[in-house]
Amino acid sequence: MKKGRLEAFSDGVLAIIITIMVLSMKVPKGAGFADLKEVLPAFISYSLSFTFVGIYWNNHHHFFQALEKVNGKILWANLILLFFLSLLPFTTEWMGANLLQKTPIILYGINHLCCAIAYTIMEKIAITQAGKDSTLAKALENKMKEYASAALFILAIFLAFYIPQLSLVCYSIVAFIWLIPDKRIEIQLNKNSG
Repeated sequence: MKKGRLEAFSDGVLAIIITIMVLSMKVPKGAGFADLKEVLPAFISYSLSFTFVGIYWNNHHHFFQALEKVNGKILWANLILLFFLSLLPFTTEWMGANLLQKTPIILYGINHLCCAIAYTIMEKIAITQAGKDSTLAKALENKMKEYASAALFILAIFLAFYIPQLSLVCYSIVAFIWLIPDKRIEIQLNKNSG
């Protein structure tokens, strides 16, 4: 099957996720700059989640550039990823409303860990379909960033029981790790075309 519909659907879902997240932020009651302080926790939570959704969109785009076609397993794996990503507006708003409370921070981390696992499963299914000598398989041989991210999410979940602020630091580190676009697929595509 061609991949165009999957990409278009995924782009639409990610756009809706970002829209829902920003619409859940409440306007401050006052009209002064000092009144913005009350919405700062929600803005921090939104900014972090917006960054993560942007990272997923960017990596998703590169991923499907290296994949020539999709099958039913990839479609379902992508839907599972989108399911967990679609929960981000809820966990983002709850964490923003209770920024330093352990339970919302734990759930936020579990949500992100599930997204990371779902993305990894989608990668494995696609690599199986494309073959171990495919561009995708070669590009994704090094999983250091994925392993570091999963470890930091798990650490953040654990730390939230004791020091929730450190969980936010862990989440920010994961975002920073992925903020620079992942060049593995681009490099492999350029090698194959050259």
